[in-house]
Amino acid sequence: MGITLTLQEQIIALWTVFLFGTVFHTQLALMPTLYGENVAMAHYKGKTPISHLWAMLGFFIVPMVMIVMTALNASPLYRLIHFGVTVFYTVMNFLHVALDLRVNPIEWYQITLVSILFVVGVILNVAASQWLML
Repeated sequence: MGITLTLQEQIIALWTVFLFGTVFHTQLALMPTLYGENVAMAHYKGKTPISHLWAMLGFFIVPMVMIVMTALNASPLYRLIHFGVTVFYTVMNFLHVALDLRVNPIEWYQITLVSILFVVGVILNVAASQWLML
């Protein structure tokens, strides 16, 4: 006799898993530095472009906003916007996996993690579409 979650609760749980996975993906990329490996991108000469930092911040903030808004708002307009955001993130994850498969050497642990995030995103798309149709 399990507990049945509402679609909003399912969506919040899926966004939370997605957000943790995204943060872990970033942290995992930095793990080689603990072993003295150089992970610097040589063509940037040791300076992170500010646009990259803002983009990454945005990529983390949107799921946070979606979690809060999903808890507080179930309007038809929000559900439509929410569904569009979930589709965008799924497309971005698919592109991320596809592009990472072209990097040499391929970091299979990262491919595995981003593939799991892609699957979570597809499940989130299904939940969001069901919520949209209510």
